[in-house]
Amino acid sequence: MKIYTQRLELTTKDIEAESIELSFDTRQKSRFRATLKNGHDIGADLPRTGILRSGSYIATDAGEILRVDAKAEKLMQVSSHNSFDLLKAAYHLGNRHVPLMLTPEALYFEPDHVLAEMIVGLGLAVNEVEHPFEPESGAYAQHQHDHRLSPIKALHHVSH
Repeated sequence: MKIYTQRLELTTKDIEAESIELSFDTRQKSRFRATLKNGHDIGADLPRTGILRSGSYIATDAGEILRVDAKAEKLMQVSSHNSFDLLKAAYHLGNRHVPLMLTPEALYFEPDHVLAEMIVGLGLAVNEVEHPFEPESGAYAQHQHDHRLSPIKALHHVSH
């Protein structure tokens, strides 16, 4: 089983790498097991430096690279024809510290019937959907640095 031990900061999508889709819950963990589309099991033992975002890259000590993508999962989708109502819903969900994905047209959160009822009570539509989940990281979360490694430097960094 391949074990991925490093997080890479790659800024290009041109790199050849196998990919795996993982749920938000798994992408929050530094240690996990998963199965690739080809049926091979992999393991991860990563530094505890935050969440794997969709499009992140991880690598083995031997320099093998894997792209991590957000897996579609069951979510609650909040929508409204009025952007102010959507803003109110985001405020009330944020006030409850709910992991929340924001888009211009909708909000997404993990299934919770109590929260869904609250949002319906505010006059918004709530539907259960399958959608990749990439919630906001928060104002105080680590942000990526401008000195990201190029793919070549990243590969060189992994192999040393």
